[in-house]
Amino acid sequence: MAKVTRDDVARLAGTSTAVVSYVINNGPRPVAPATRERVLAAIKQLGYRPDRVAQAMASRRTDLIGMIVPDARQPFFAEMAHAVEQAAAERGKMVLVGNSDYRDEREVHYLRAFLGMRVSGLILVSQGPSERAAAEIEAWDARVVLLHERPEAIDDVAVVTDDVGGAQLATRHLLEHGNAYVACLGGTEETPAVGDPVADHVEGWRRAMHESGRSTEGRLFQAPYNRYDAYQVALGLLAGPDRPPAIFCATDDQAIGVLRAARELRIDVPGELAVAGFDDVKEAGLTDPPLTTVFSDRPAMARAAVDLVLDDSLRVVGSRRERLKQFPSALVIRRSCGCGEPNASE
Repeated sequence: MAKVTRDDVARLAGTSTAVVSYVINNGPRPVAPATRERVLAAIKQLGYRPDRVAQAMASRRTDLIGMIVPDARQPFFAEMAHAVEQAAAERGKMVLVGNSDYRDEREVHYLRAFLGMRVSGLILVSQGPSERAAAEIEAWDARVVLLHERPEAIDDVAVVTDDVGGAQLATRHLLEHGNAYVACLGGTEETPAVGDPVADHVEGWRRAMHESGRSTEGRLFQAPYNRYDAYQVALGLLAGPDRPPAIFCATDDQAIGVLRAARELRIDVPGELAVAGFDDVKEAGLTDPPLTTVFSDRPAMARAAVDLVLDDSLRVVGSRRERLKQFPSALVIRRSCGCGEPNASE
């Protein structure tokens, strides 16, 4: 059977191939409703399938959005990538996901690969200063939106949550339960990069502790972001002579590791140890006990990132502060903090 072409559609619809192109691509020129219906009916009758490769070559853009995350195995990034995929589908786009594994060279690799594919835009979740990534973006003149984190080296539009404020909420809540102090499980860096959400979570913990007159000296502990390594760190911390009465974890995955370590050491949570996390991944409500944590609106953030990366008219101009779209955080109260009623919120 001969391949159906755009000319075939135009002949059946009684219009030009240019009009068929306008209907398929939703522009750049408007098409009368009656004409559009005829073209769509002809496409359906003939079973026409547009040549997306040819369209991409002509427009120098594809229906693809590139997304780079540090590690899609971690629940937070998996849920964020899924939210971006759903938001992109609503706009008729598909998403390619690459994992940087927290390594600058991997991030640059995917930047080059995706930009070389002429993606419509790039959503970047970058966990470091990324000077090389910034140079790559500038060289390609790419349409980029930063999501979740805003590295100092890259001055593009960013969509983030209120990381500092959310961490303050969680730490204050643990202190309000009468705990003498709250320890913090931060990241793996002694001096995290500017714009790193984990650094902001630690900063929020510091502020809440200082506001209450508590010292943070010797109460910040380094731990990888994943539950498995955080579990190992927590075993040493909880088995030691100076076991803290409460722990705020920079990520829910870390908090899940802490809960596992406490169970293994027969430490009652929340009776002997109060725990809170950050992110409100879906597993947070299924831990034992359910985890008190900080909610960030990932679906709304994903929609905002997709809209910004696709629509030039929405891309904010001006100062670095004006180019930041920040979503509020909210405390989700469950039982790990010491509250009796799960699923309440502040």
